[in-house]
Amino acid sequence: MIGRPLRRLEDPRLVTGRGHYVDDKTAAGMLHAVFIRSAEAHATIRSVKLDPSAAKDVRLFTASDLGLESPMPSQNPSPLIRQPTQASPLAQDEACYVGQPIAVVVSSSMHDAIDGAEAVEVDYEPLPPVVDHRTALDPDSPLVHQGSASNLIATLTAGYGDVDVAFARAPRSVAIDVDQHRGAGASLEGRAVFAGWDRLESQLTLWTSTQAPHAVRANVAAYFGLSPDDVRVIAPDVGGGFGPKAAVYPEEYVLAALARHLDAPVKWAERRREHFTATLQQRGQSGRVDAAFDNEGKILALRARFIHDCGAFATYGVVVPLTTLRLMSGPYVIPALDAWIDCVFTNATPTAAIRGAGRPNANFAVERVMDAIAADLGIDRAEVRRRNLIQPGSLPYHPGITGTDGALIAYDSGDYPQALESALHAADIEGFAARKASSEAAGLRRGYGIASYIEDTGTGPYDGARVEVLTSGEVLVETGAAAQGQGHSTVFSQICADHLGVDPDNVRVRGGDTRRYGYGMATVASRTGQTAAAAVHVAAADLAHLVKTLAASRLEAAVEDIVLQNGLAMVVGQPGSEIPLARLAADAQPRLGGLVTPDQKSPGLSTERILPFGGAAFTYGTHVAEVELDPETGQVTVVSYTVVHDCGTLLNPMIVDGQIDGGVAHGLGNALRESIRYSENGQPLVTSFMDYLLTTALDMPPLTKIHIETPSPNNPLGVKGAGEGGTIPVAAAVVSAIEDAIADPDVTLNHYPVSAEWVYQALNRPR
Repeated sequence: MIGRPLRRLEDPRLVTGRGHYVDDKTAAGMLHAVFIRSAEAHATIRSVKLDPSAAKDVRLFTASDLGLESPMPSQNPSPLIRQPTQASPLAQDEACYVGQPIAVVVSSSMHDAIDGAEAVEVDYEPLPPVVDHRTALDPDSPLVHQGSASNLIATLTAGYGDVDVAFARAPRSVAIDVDQHRGAGASLEGRAVFAGWDRLESQLTLWTSTQAPHAVRANVAAYFGLSPDDVRVIAPDVGGGFGPKAAVYPEEYVLAALARHLDAPVKWAERRREHFTATLQQRGQSGRVDAAFDNEGKILALRARFIHDCGAFATYGVVVPLTTLRLMSGPYVIPALDAWIDCVFTNATPTAAIRGAGRPNANFAVERVMDAIAADLGIDRAEVRRRNLIQPGSLPYHPGITGTDGALIAYDSGDYPQALESALHAADIEGFAARKASSEAAGLRRGYGIASYIEDTGTGPYDGARVEVLTSGEVLVETGAAAQGQGHSTVFSQICADHLGVDPDNVRVRGGDTRRYGYGMATVASRTGQTAAAAVHVAAADLAHLVKTLAASRLEAAVEDIVLQNGLAMVVGQPGSEIPLARLAADAQPRLGGLVTPDQKSPGLSTERILPFGGAAFTYGTHVAEVELDPETGQVTVVSYTVVHDCGTLLNPMIVDGQIDGGVAHGLGNALRESIRYSENGQPLVTSFMDYLLTTALDMPPLTKIHIETPSPNNPLGVKGAGEGGTIPVAAAVVSAIEDAIADPDVTLNHYPVSAEWVYQALNRPR
């Protein structure tokens, strides 16, 4: 079953309306919560009052009312952070961004809660905000937090080799300024939390739309001084995550406090405006990159200086900019590197990971440098890449940068030049001139762009899985991995079907519940295939051996002669010797006087494996975008898009294709449409999908997808992540194509998103 394009087993339930999301949760006596959020980007909070004319059933709570004065724990603490400033779940004296929760209104009626929130008056004393991260470190810049020393959170560095000597000796160099937008996650389902408190058992249960239920449990338990065993976190069906839902949010602490304080279940569901002001964002980064190279276009050294926008709080630590640094050499041989990122506070929504999580920032900078070198030398853009790509014989390759564990990063396997050549061939670059002439005859401009990329997928320290054959003959998989639409149930079922000889439809997968499976990490960093799926793989293999051992004992055969198929254990070549797995499971149940085999280490027919992380698997590929520009409107149309991608062993090609399709759509939105903008006083100008434009099915170009399968040696399945590679190089490829179509040596394009207005002005400027 592994490698087959099996249709997703989750979909019939979801598309027929039988999914169960947090906002579907109800309970007797349930209360509804609505948050009072800051209307100022930066202000002192003088008072918070509920108008006496509000409905009697409405109650207002502040931080002091709920015992929420302490700051929330940092989810990703780091010694590199100079100012570990964290907010309390409800702001008390100072509001630092529009959308920050200040208080909460509770009522038995959602409508009364909404009306009650409108009746709350907050008295502010406005303070000067910092809106542009590029000016946050200027000497005359206001401070994002009163009483802080500066707006600098951390300075991150990475490097190797002697960059100064390389630049001094290099015959040529280029310098470019890059600017990347701040964007939103824009998941279909907003965040939601339902909290229940069992007073008799002193136990808290949180249903939350999260990618990281175990992180929510750990942080919430620590904050309230509870044992983790007394906090259960359930992530039911989650309508998309994309990174922002991996964080632990103020609303989870507040709902937990309300449920305990009121001894009643409480629910909150995010509205879309809240999503655009209160859910973590990403990608805001600007800076300069210098490249030294020889007369053949081979890079000798890179120097990079960036400013990274963390928003009002380093809620997610500095994981994202650190990821940018780790990938600053890309898939190329770069003998010397000196990269530097200043992470700064601004009076804007805090930032974290969104699909790609810092990798698009690195990729965009490196790929724009490649095009700049080609322009400087007057040679083909693909040829510059050919001359710099790491060759397959050099793998595993150590670029000279250390990972989060302090060890040198190692690119594990692949053939980067093959990906480039395959992409150029599939995109029919040889026929581009004819297509360009056809476009020009119609009054349009046509161009193509190339972007190669690399991604470190997976992260530690471990994941685990428990696999059991039930007395019904079904197989149960329990794992800490929480799904948000990636197809976990389908892939885990395929793995079990391979090992245990059962129909995938007879495999039940349970994840995202800390009570069912107590150990788990987040569904982030394209890691689940390498960790949770690999744990299912080894646990199912162990269980298959146990099943065969039990069957051999009952059938009086050698273990190696037992095969598993169609839900039966049988002896090879002996028809009629079958024994159902359901019967073996029943025989293995604990009972007085029962027997166990030496291989049976736990009651029932089950096995569990905790699999340590074996190291990052580096996926890679090349994208080619082809665009048409309309000089009369500046409209950019992506007419075709090619992806060549190596994510190692394909567990389910259909699901991988879906991940690539979604990733490219996400990347096209980043490149052309999506941008969070603020006024000079820090007011958000984008708070709905009327202003924040997403790529729809109607906007998608024809996609050509080609898979290269180079198994990774770092996990037993040989898989590499597939969830983010579709997004990472898209902006670089599209921007390269637009610049190629403009074809003006005096016009450079090193920012995104690229608006139609900018394209119009570039095409119609005086020559």
